[in-house]
Amino acid sequence: MENFEDIFSYWRHSSYSLGWDCPFVLPPWLKVWWTIFGSVSEIYLCAVRRAQDVIGIAPLQLQRHSASFIGSVDVCDYQDFIVAPGKADEFFSALLDDLKHKGITRLDLKPLRPESLVLTGLTAVAKDKGCDVSCHPLDVSLELDLPATWDEYLLMLKAKQRHEVRRKLRRLQEAGNIGYRVVEDVHDVRAEIETFFELFKSSREEKEIFMTDEMASFFRSMAETLAAEKMVKLYFLDVNEKPAASVICFDYNSRAYLYNNGFDVNFSTLSVGLLCKVFSIKDSIQNGKQKYDFLKGAETYKYRLGGQEVPLYACKIQLR
Repeated sequence: MENFEDIFSYWRHSSYSLGWDCPFVLPPWLKVWWTIFGSVSEIYLCAVRRAQDVIGIAPLQLQRHSASFIGSVDVCDYQDFIVAPGKADEFFSALLDDLKHKGITRLDLKPLRPESLVLTGLTAVAKDKGCDVSCHPLDVSLELDLPATWDEYLLMLKAKQRHEVRRKLRRLQEAGNIGYRVVEDVHDVRAEIETFFELFKSSREEKEIFMTDEMASFFRSMAETLAAEKMVKLYFLDVNEKPAASVICFDYNSRAYLYNNGFDVNFSTLSVGLLCKVFSIKDSIQNGKQKYDFLKGAETYKYRLGGQEVPLYACKIQLR
């Protein structure tokens, strides 16, 4: 069994050809989540090896006879195993054997993208071993293929939405002194996350309820930890030098991920919440990102800003 230091070393060393495909499977994310929320479960960090090579990692938590990903659906938009290319069958066969040996009788895995290794690899291996496999739709995520320029992006939108974005931008500029800040240095993120909390809790009552002391501790630690890895950006839209809206995005490989957002309701007539997201899309285009991932949830604004649906699934496997 591995520990987080081992998993960090596999992630940092290029000699391991493992597929770290999204922020929610990365060691910094997993460690922060486990530190804040993992007290009720038993950790299971299993690496499968062939000779000296690590061919796959299972970041799981165990509760009685059940195993699930390290994480939770309220803060993790989709997850998966970390496996070297071409090694999925071998990895999953060894993993299922070890879990069964440890007395695990059920895997409850979610949320999953269609191309996840769970759906494209694990389910077939499990069926070959006589396991009962059940997968069903859970939610949707939305994402956007980014063009090379901002003007091209505007042309990608439907005519009505393109007109609305331009109209809202003009009205915002007429409201006074408008500023847009990108905060990514770890020290600045540590300071500005408190402003993000204020805007987050201001925007909707359910967000204020969601942001408990424990959840705020997770957000602080997550933002600071990922900022240290140069993987997080806090965007702020200021109106007359007062923070009006904020977006927190992950910056990983060729994608920008819209993780969460908030705004001051006193500026709601200026559509600051939407426009702060628009500016983050523009920044992602200018920085050469290929995709903008709106992440889980079918909120209307995601469609209006060009997002296309990606189905998310849940998978249960009964071991035999």
